[in-house]
Order: sequence, then C-alpha cells, then structure tokens
Amino acid sequence: MQPTYTAEAEAYREKVQAFLAEKLPSNWQGTGALEGEELETFVAQWRHTLYEANYLAPGWPTEYGGGGLTATEQVILAEEFTKAGVPGGGPNDAFSIQMLGNTLLMWGTDEQKAHYLPRLLRGDDTWCQGYSEPDAGSDLGNVGLRAELDGDEWILNGQKIWTSAGHLADHIFTLARTDPDGPKHKGISFLLVPMDQPGIEVRPIKMISGDSEFNEVFYTDARVPKDNIVGGLNNGWAVAMSLLGFERGEAAATAPIRFQAEVERLTAMAKERGLADDPIIRQRLAWCHSKVRIMRFLGMRVLTQFLNGHHPGPDAAIGKLFWSEYHKIVTELAVDIMGADALFIEGRPPSSSFSADDPGAANSSASWVNTFLNARAGTIYAGSSQIQRNIIGEMILGLPKEPKPA
Repeated sequence: MQPTYTAEAEAYREKVQAFLAEKLPSNWQGTGALEGEELETFVAQWRHTLYEANYLAPGWPTEYGGGGLTATEQVILAEEFTKAGVPGGGPNDAFSIQMLGNTLLMWGTDEQKAHYLPRLLRGDDTWCQGYSEPDAGSDLGNVGLRAELDGDEWILNGQKIWTSAGHLADHIFTLARTDPDGPKHKGISFLLVPMDQPGIEVRPIKMISGDSEFNEVFYTDARVPKDNIVGGLNNGWAVAMSLLGFERGEAAATAPIRFQAEVERLTAMAKERGLADDPIIRQRLAWCHSKVRIMRFLGMRVLTQFLNGHHPGPDAAIGKLFWSEYHKIVTELAVDIMGADALFIEGRPPSSSFSADDPGAANSSASWVNTFLNARAGTIYAGSSQIQRNIIGEMILGLPKEPKPA
C-alpha cells in the first residue's frame, strides 16, 4: 500500500524541488496568499513557465509537446507542486489538456492531433464539457441532444446543463445522439463544437454562493464540420467513458495533501479563537484528522496500483464518495468555529468552486463560508453520492442491481 520510490525517482524529486526554488519567489506562501489581479497574473505567468519547461502535459509524448514523464515522475511532480502551493496549469487545462487532450491522444485522428494538441498547450482555445442534460446527468445514456448530418456538417439541436466555465469557453466537446433509433448507449457520438456561432447560447446559473461557475448551453441549428467526430460515428459512449477515466493517478497522492493542509488551517483557527480546549470542538477536530489519515491510506492504495499500471475503474467511486462526504462535515465545523462571524463575508474567496481552498489561504469568512457552500456540490458533480454507492455496491461488492422503474 505504501509506494516505494527508487533512488532515481528521488533524484527526479530533487530536480523538481530545484525547479520550484528557481522559479518561485523566496517569500512564496502559496496561491492562497494572492487574490484578484495579482492571482490572475501569477497563474498566467506560471502557466507560461510550465509550458516552456514541458510541464503542462507531463505525461504526453514529447512529439506532441509533452514531458514524456513516467507515471512515477508525474506523481512526484504533482506531489511537489501541491506541497509548494502552485497549480499544475492554467484554469482551463483540466478540460483542455487533461480531459480533451488525453482523449485525442487515445481516439483522435492524426489530423485532429496535429491541429488541436499544439493549440491546447499554447492555450489558444478555451474548452468546456457538454455532457449533462436535464434528463441525462449521472445516466449519460439518456443523452438527447440531436445531431443530424447535412452534407459536410452536423446540425445540432438540444440543451446541455451544469456546464462548468461554459461562459468563458469558445469550444465545447459535446455528446450528441447521432442515431436516434439505436440502443441508447450505441447511438451517441463525441463532437468538437465551436461556440462562437449564432446557434450556441450560454446562460449562466447562479449558485448559492452567488457565483455563476456553471451554465446552461442551448444548441439551435448549431453547425459542426463532419470530420469533428472523435473516435468514430456512434462510438461516443466509449470515448466519453475513457475521458471520465482521465482522473490522473497522481490525484490520489495530492488530494490528501490538500485536505491535510486544510484541516491544519482549521485547527489553527480553533486555537486563534480560543476553542482548541472545548471538548466537543476537540472531538470533531480529531474526527477530521482521522478521516484525512484514512483518505491518505486510500490514496496510497490507489497510487500504488496506479504506479503498477492499474488505472482507476469502479474502485475510484470509493475515493470520490469518501472525500466529498467528508468535506461537507469539515466545512460545517469551520462555520461553527467562526460562529456569528460566518454571517459577515469578508476577505479573499476561494479561486475555485472545487475541493479545498488554495494552499496558503487565510482563515477569512469568505474562504471558509464559500468552501462550505461549494462542498455541497462536491457530493453531486462527477457523479452523485447515490450513484457512487450504487457503483460500489453493484460493481465492486457484487450486490444486486438497483431495481429500475417499470
């Protein structure tokens, strides 16, 4: 369960540490210590630094501009970046490089790779994900957005929802039904759709935090070149599932680091407010510490398997269920420790609606309250907790499938 790094791997770790020491300011505290324009400027400059060092897509082959790193080297790189409190790319790279780029490497034609991969690395295009629909969330087999061939173009009509960062994107990789008469999983195709056209309308959805990070996207006779299908006609289900599997193995190593830093920050806040000796608060903090340790052991288990060539399958549901349900409870404790101060929002808010706040963030009400609100979404996005429990029960434990409605 505990991965063992070779001497060569530890030598690479020292190389990464030297890179960070050279490129970061001597007084660096993490991106959480920055906000507003200063944060945006740093992230943009840092992304360029990673691009020049071939660290933006560390696992890609060098012929496509990647780093050509081994799985172990990728994990070490991610670990050291997380400890240093720096991102592994820009705000859109999870969609463009991690999701779409890796998918194109597996399924794309030579022409698609030659055109899109350099653009993804340069940041020329901004992508979002067009999967979920009002009637197709966790069950993507219900996708209903229609794509009909008209000469050399596909004509798209329908709707997507919960599209993260859709209001900032100019392209959307879209699951569309290209064979309405086939079985529901067999008639779907994966299309690369430009959004800067009259047939695409984006409507932001306001979240409980007041932000609008995700959106509805409406397609009305939107047009896509015929050759913009990835993975072949009516093979979109296989492509979509492989894309969802690109939760890189290093996440198993880095997530516990972020959650450990978060609970340490929470403990410090309890001490600052004179609550560290309160028996109930102490018990709740101890519970959080124990859960983070368990999360680390789960991560080490997944990481060891990853380094041995096993990519996460249904077992990934265990980690997703564990951290998302935990994060609701730890952020509830943070709000309770803040007390009435949680009603007055001040300070730097989180830079993202996902997971913990950035390393180095202050114990401000804006940081904790917004993280508290976002934690509720963590049990829904990327597969709700109910779906994760079904996956664990049916695909891992071998329990009977949940009865379907008649």
